Amino acid sequence: MATVRHLAGLGPREATSATYLQALAWLEQRFVAAGYEVRRQPLQVPAGNSWGVQVRAGTTWNLIATRPGFDPGKPHQVVGAHLDTVPQAPGAEDNASGISVLLQAAQLTASRPLRLPTVFIAFGAEEPRGDGDNRHHYGSRAYVATLPAAHRRAMRGMVSLDRVGVGDVVPVCSATDTQPTTRNAVRAAAARVGVPTRACVNRSSDHWSFVRAGLPGARIGSTPYAAYHSARDLPNVVNPAQLDRVGKVVVSWLG
Repeated sequence: MATVRHLAGLGPREATSATYLQALAWLEQRFVAAGYEVRRQPLQVPAGNSWGVQVRAGTTWNLIATRPGFDPGKPHQVVGAHLDTVPQAPGAEDNASGISVLLQAAQLTASRPLRLPTVFIAFGAEEPRGDGDNRHHYGSRAYVATLPAAHRRAMRGMVSLDRVGVGDVVPVCSATDTQPTTRNAVRAAAARVGVPTRACVNRSSDHWSFVRAGLPGARIGSTPYAAYHSARDLPNVVNPAQLDRVGKVVVSWLG
């Protein structure tokens, strides 16, 4: 919740804004303090309309954190969450909640053996800049597009944390009905730690960039809430107990 309060307290974090860059720097410091090697991946995004508000073209960044010695050519997994918001929302639930679990999971597992080496990514420009798949999910699409074939073959699963702090059951979504492998693995991990989940199909998050490129992916989160994409998306929207449930699921899946 401290992460949620801090990020929402900065105000809206539109992907090309100075506030986004401020949030990125703050998160980068926390990954470094936990012992991770961190790099910024810059990408260009176009001007457009983001949930009714015009936004300018410019540069945004993904933040990629790995343990020292990580080899992307060997089997690994990815956990991601988008750091940006729509221009009118402070984004406590969408998506400071996802970033909070991403950071906490990275901190908790920094010195623990995991099932597979893990890449933790805060994505830029997940929010739309127009209609359709190609005006959405810019950061994750850029990340996937730069992966060499050997790195793609080595990726065993990706989980996107997006709007994870509302409700009392954890939604675990595949992007299509025909590719539930990662969803099933996440739900099995949840069952091991006694967290209730529900299966869903949803491609409105960064996991879709991976799945549409033929990589395994799933989304945790997506429970509807009244303050969605509005100035009322404040920390009091987020349920700490739900963040705890999601964190347990993620750490269980990481192994």
